[in-house]
Amino acid sequence: MGQSAAIELLDLTAGYERHPAVHHVSLRWLRGALAAVVGPNGAGKSTLLKCVAGRLRPMHGAVHGVHPSEVAYLPQISEVDRSFPVTVRELVAMGLWRELGPWGRPLSGQRRRVQVAIESVGLQGFERRTLDTLSGGQFQRALFARLIVQDAPVVLLDEPFTGVDTRTLQELLCILRRWHDEGRTVIVVLHDLALVRAVFPTTTLLARELVAHGPTEEVLSEANLLRARHLQEAFDEQAELCELDAASAGRSAVTGGPPDGQRH
Repeated sequence: MGQSAAIELLDLTAGYERHPAVHHVSLRWLRGALAAVVGPNGAGKSTLLKCVAGRLRPMHGAVHGVHPSEVAYLPQISEVDRSFPVTVRELVAMGLWRELGPWGRPLSGQRRRVQVAIESVGLQGFERRTLDTLSGGQFQRALFARLIVQDAPVVLLDEPFTGVDTRTLQELLCILRRWHDEGRTVIVVLHDLALVRAVFPTTTLLARELVAHGPTEEVLSEANLLRARHLQEAFDEQAELCELDAASAGRSAVTGGPPDGQRH
């Protein structure tokens, strides 16, 4: 029996202030996938992830197969305010938000889950430290601990290894592999293609549109990478919303390039 689709994008176009960052993307990630999303700077990777997480409403098309309540989402570290006066324990406990709401107090079992998560990322002894006192690697560990507490079936990570040392990278990769082994769907935006080849079986290559999606070694071919670079260089930042021929609307790309008939 084949695996069911965990997440499916159908003709997805998304962006900001009516300028699309990604155009007419159709693809699916299977349940339990360990997948990377790559592409040149400004290729729309973060925008795509925010749509999947339910943080950004598509301009056109849809995301199927996942509800925001099923998602643990980690934005780029630069988007997280480290000056906010909370401790490591308080940050990690925010992973209980969907269980507790804004006013609920954690029970003893939930407090234990928070402590176990802190210990699992090597931050025992840091529970009372405020975020502004942490190094980049320590802060990223704390964010991973919050994801552990969320215990979601889908985990979305946007450049999660920025500013971490080699030891921290390896320890965070172990957490990703454990999530994958548990059957969670893990999708990660990355720029390090060597790391993608070494760790991720499935890859999506974007350049404002879908260049390729499927097995990593096939997607990261020289031809596909060259095409992605050329597409990104040719992109018009002031482009209006693009159109899609009716014959190709809704076509899903499990592997290979975007649907035929696209025009911008």
